[in-house]
Amino acid sequence: MKKMLTGLCCLMVLGARAQSQSDTTYAEKLGFPKGAKVVILHVDDAGMSYDSNLGAFIALTDGVASSVSVMMPCPWVPQFVKWLKVNPAIDAGLHLTLTSEWDNYKWGPLVGKPSAPGLVDPSTGGMHASVQAVVKNSNAEEVGKEIRAQIERARQMGFDPTHLDSHMGTVFADPAFLMQYVRIGIEYKIPVMMPGGHNTELIAADPSLAARHNETTMIGQMLWKAGLPVLDDLHNKSYGWKIPPAAMKSDEALRRYAGQQYINALDECKPGLTMMIMHCTQPTEVFAAISDSGPRRKSDLLGMTDAAVRKHIKDKGIILTTWREIMQRRQRLAATN
Repeated sequence: MKKMLTGLCCLMVLGARAQSQSDTTYAEKLGFPKGAKVVILHVDDAGMSYDSNLGAFIALTDGVASSVSVMMPCPWVPQFVKWLKVNPAIDAGLHLTLTSEWDNYKWGPLVGKPSAPGLVDPSTGGMHASVQAVVKNSNAEEVGKEIRAQIERARQMGFDPTHLDSHMGTVFADPAFLMQYVRIGIEYKIPVMMPGGHNTELIAADPSLAARHNETTMIGQMLWKAGLPVLDDLHNKSYGWKIPPAAMKSDEALRRYAGQQYINALDECKPGLTMMIMHCTQPTEVFAAISDSGPRRKSDLLGMTDAAVRKHIKDKGIILTTWREIMQRRQRLAATN
């Protein structure tokens, strides 16, 4: 997320002008109560694997997760899209995918190598494993083509994404990539994940971002003027939580640990609209051959299905929302102005 900010200066040339900052949160602008904590509990990586799909199904139906995003180039997307058609109320966006990070499990760009050779690692035939390799080898034109292809593939398969976000934050790693992401979101009228409000948790995770806060505010105002909703903050810490050995002794111990972590995370959130990112997965014996992150991802799933988390949300008056709802609120607001 730090590299996201290097791209903000380029967006100034699009004509956005910063307005004076206000204490009013984007949540309040969207009609939520003043001072409310409004949270999108968001599951990344749907479609990446069978195990990822299982975890997302459970988190979204049996748990408190309220949103999900799909990795369109990945092999298990058809199963997830089929499930979405049976569950049309699910809030599903696109986890725009420009990397393929696992050693033994690869996918390539939807546009194909001839259209975007810089997005392809010649040693594997799939996308590059790292964000840095994408920045080094690709360019904004290729990134824009692939973003559009992923949107069009989703629509071709029968679902309209409720929002766009970024796998591994790749669209935030280069100013020109970021410009493509924002422009395409505005063009398609699809909300994009962009924390443009107070960014308390984002800055707490990386204090160096405080120096660029005015620029994130500017792009937030730009998106708002374009008729799209904007986040006040982004909570993206769960992948870095270190699971203690005691929590690994049983699923119940892991659930208690994860539940308390999410209770703490919700308490950390300040009033406004916050997106909280997680990777809910139900690992089978196959997942370990893909990644060693299975325990971390299973912990996220158990946290979302923990009764204590559900009770905490209710007791604290935290409002859970979706990208679909906040876009509908933004459209109603625009229609009255």
